[in-house]
Amino acid sequence: MDSSQPFQAEQQALLSAISELLAPLAALCIARGVTIQPMEELLRQAFVVAARQACADAGAQGDRVTSRISTMTGLTRREVTRLALAARAAEEAAPPAARSLATELLTRWVSQRPYIDARGRPRKLSRLGPAPSFESLAASITRDVHPRSVLAEMERLGLVTVDAARGRVTLLAESFVPRTDWPRMVGFLGANVGAHLRAAAANVMGTGSEHFEQALMADELSVESLAHARRLIADEWRHLMTTLGPQLQALMDEDQAAGRPQDQALRLGLYSWMQPMDAPAPAPAAPVAPPKRTKRKPLP
Repeated sequence: MDSSQPFQAEQQALLSAISELLAPLAALCIARGVTIQPMEELLRQAFVVAARQACADAGAQGDRVTSRISTMTGLTRREVTRLALAARAAEEAAPPAARSLATELLTRWVSQRPYIDARGRPRKLSRLGPAPSFESLAASITRDVHPRSVLAEMERLGLVTVDAARGRVTLLAESFVPRTDWPRMVGFLGANVGAHLRAAAANVMGTGSEHFEQALMADELSVESLAHARRLIADEWRHLMTTLGPQLQALMDEDQAAGRPQDQALRLGLYSWMQPMDAPAPAPAAPVAPPKRTKRKPLP
């Protein structure tokens, strides 16, 4: 048996999995008028960045790194140099990730006592005064921005309503989906799906236990059962927020009190996808062609 067959079988399995990842991504691009050319450029840049990181992890240095990246990616050395410069320029031009006070405040409001009731539902808060109030909640998030400004931003985003006569603030949404802010909404898509994909990729490249990444599937359900399932999922997420959220905050407080370096981040999510059982499966990826053996010219 050809010794390359197992490796080619692994590549084919990977490409088949990637075809499922690309199908919704392509649909999103088509819906927003993004053509294949910028997608190809981003993919080429991603390959170069990943290969350069692999070389760095292996301790490779010097001019031969470009040749190694060329071999790993299938790109010419000239293209590797161009893409590396483009990726570096894009990274330097990218604005720093902005801290979303509205998201942080909403998360704490729906998960932290005393801002939730016995059923885990967010309370209506007094606008001013000691905890639990909107003023105290905003102050627990930041001292750099006045609670009045935070409240105005929450109102602008449609997350709260204010009863000026009673001086009370009511939360309108228990999750932040900024439908009027397209850049921020797709930013969440990239951050959430990107983190999920990185965790899954790390698991298949490692022992499989590096990150928690599981899914539960059920079929033979009716449309009515799916509607009920949506409510069950929302209840489970609320339970997770109200139980795990305070415990994570306690861990952060312990780290701060102990003076431990607080340089690690955690992203935890829950997703669901519903479709008819007879929905067409994604088209299989084309078979992987065996690599061509070509003679390389000596390096200059």
